[in-house]
Amino acid sequence: MRRLWWWRDRAIGIAVAWLGLMLLVAIFADRLAPYDYAALDLHHRLAAPLGLGGTIAHPFGSDELGRDVLSRLAISIRISLLIAFGATLIGAVLGITLGILAAHFRGWVEQVILGCVDFQASMPFLVLALAVLAFFGNSLLLFVGLIGLHGWERYARVTRALAMSANEQAYVIAVRQLGASPWRVYLRHIMPNIASTLIVTMTLAFPDIILLESGLSFLGLGVQPPLTSLGNMVGYGRDYLTRAPWILVLPSLVISLTTLSISLVGDWLRDRIDKTLS
Repeated sequence: MRRLWWWRDRAIGIAVAWLGLMLLVAIFADRLAPYDYAALDLHHRLAAPLGLGGTIAHPFGSDELGRDVLSRLAISIRISLLIAFGATLIGAVLGITLGILAAHFRGWVEQVILGCVDFQASMPFLVLALAVLAFFGNSLLLFVGLIGLHGWERYARVTRALAMSANEQAYVIAVRQLGASPWRVYLRHIMPNIASTLIVTMTLAFPDIILLESGLSFLGLGVQPPLTSLGNMVGYGRDYLTRAPWILVLPSLVISLTTLSISLVGDWLRDRIDKTLS
């Protein structure tokens, strides 16, 4: 058992280190990129990376248009993480707001919100996203907003359950008897006590957002040129898998390691915060 915990702690440490590295890459992407991520160099198209016959000029190789893979990978990490952060925040704010409204008003308001939750949970979101993007066209803001609607129902359910439970606690009842307004009760007393669980929920939902963005970009309905994302790179690299596998393998590896690391950290936070699991 002690050896199992040692390996688990080691895995969590590696996951945190990887996420820290991805955050640093996203922040300093412009300085880390040796070239303009959209600059073409047809004389060096499909150049191999170091270790496979390549040169230091393109340490991660180049793609079908001679664009430096390292530069595009750094910018792609920034764009994908920004989209994931923005979409996760939109979904969390929407879901938490509706969950609090359902817990406070109850009655028909609660039934309407729960009906929307059930409808959202039963809807094939990928099909809806494909339809909306194909009909309205694509822009980065629309793309982020659309992905932000994915998974808001889980926040609404969790927030409603936690808020209803907190409303029965003695400290909330005492604050209400002292004349505190509903806004003060929820913002100053209930939210701080349930925030830890909601943060864990966000960390567990974050990998889904990254994978959804990658999938839509892979299909050509996500981030549009000249911008680039991890899914966008995978989509372009699939046609050159046999001749230049590094175009696809590197962003795929980043997606896999990032989602795995976030999942590990989220599970670790849940075990630490949720006392019912101990």
